Amino acid sequence: MSLECILLGLLRTPKSGYQLKGEFDAGVAYFWPAELSQIYVTLKRLKERGWLRDRVEPSDKGPDRRVYMRTPAGRRALRAWLAGEPQVGDERFSYLAQVYFLDELGDLGATLTFLTKLRERLARRLEALRATERAWASGSPGYPDRSPPEEFHPQLTLQLGLQVGAARLAWCEESIRRVQARLARRENTPAHGS
Repeated sequence: MSLECILLGLLRTPKSGYQLKGEFDAGVAYFWPAELSQIYVTLKRLKERGWLRDRVEPSDKGPDRRVYMRTPAGRRALRAWLAGEPQVGDERFSYLAQVYFLDELGDLGATLTFLTKLRERLARRLEALRATERAWASGSPGYPDRSPPEEFHPQLTLQLGLQVGAARLAWCEESIRRVQARLARRENTPAHGS
């Protein structure tokens, strides 16, 4: 139900599926990623439930576009979700599952390579969040239909993203140091039978 409610929340004003994907990529995707295909399937389901309606509008850039808007029933569903209990679910991190089983390779060098690549990705994600924070702090016009200093609740989610991102990066760097130390110990251990 969360993707459905996220879309309902993003539809404060009418938007096309493509515009919704842009809003996902600009903020929501840091804690709830969704592909454009998922968005369209979910929009269809919301329309079938009567939580959305749509209309076709001319587009400045090509063919007509379908624009979605919440119905009163959709607004009630969103408000019920928001007023409900916090939805704390199981988070899935594929990279942690990979780390958990990396001993299967029997190669600490491969572990080091994996963690180094992971550190680069985590650092890029954290920098993207920091760029968002800087843009909001400067009142950047890069956020259409928003006045960043007044977006209190999105700023709360950004702050958690920054803290979690920094913690993940710190964990990755510490893991790299531990692997490097283990590799150094192996190199300094004399081979048996020498």
